[in-house]
Amino acid sequence: MNQSIKHWPVQERPRERLLNQGPESLSDAELLAIFLRSGSQQHSAVELARLMLQHFGSLNPILDASLENLSQFHGIGSSKYSQLMAVKELGRRYLRNHFQQVRPELNHSQLVLDYLRYELLGESQEVFAVLCLDAELRKLHFKKLFYGSLNSCSISINQLLRYAIAQQASQIVIAHNHPQGRVQPSTEDLQLTRHIQQACAMVEIRLLDHCIIAADGNFSFAEQQLLKSM
Repeated sequence: MNQSIKHWPVQERPRERLLNQGPESLSDAELLAIFLRSGSQQHSAVELARLMLQHFGSLNPILDASLENLSQFHGIGSSKYSQLMAVKELGRRYLRNHFQQVRPELNHSQLVLDYLRYELLGESQEVFAVLCLDAELRKLHFKKLFYGSLNSCSISINQLLRYAIAQQASQIVIAHNHPQGRVQPSTEDLQLTRHIQQACAMVEIRLLDHCIIAADGNFSFAEQQLLKSM
């Protein structure tokens, strides 16, 4: 039988520590435990959170897991699953709304990478997306334009340009994910970026960056200074 968190010393309880020391002072398991609120007969909320993290490896796979996969843990049912999906969507909308209100330096903006990561990381297939911006780097529109298979995605540069022109974009950031691959760009990624950059120049739209999102990290063509040499 586990010892409920309410019986822990006050200074060790996750919720009290969050209020007194801030959320950054808590581990992933403790933050997840606050969301879970209660554990099971066998485990406290913190112990249950640790078991979930041990099983899935990190927070992201938990947020991307299905109800069927999460319900194997005693104490996790449809109610907690719905709450977890709501928390994930709130995080996505927070970044989206915050991004709309600020003017980031896109070539080195972690905010933009975080935004794209929220949008693309959970996709099970390769997705190619376009972020349209005006001359002041304000967001005009974001759209997932092309969907492919697990390892590839066919792109129409003409369709991409028509979309950007329709949004009256002065600048764009393109992005795609590698669902099960490494974050490093492939030869095809380099060639495609070169062709898109050349096509954008012909219609006076600036390609600011091409970002690749993968489970092991992010890759920015602009940060790696790959766009300048194309």
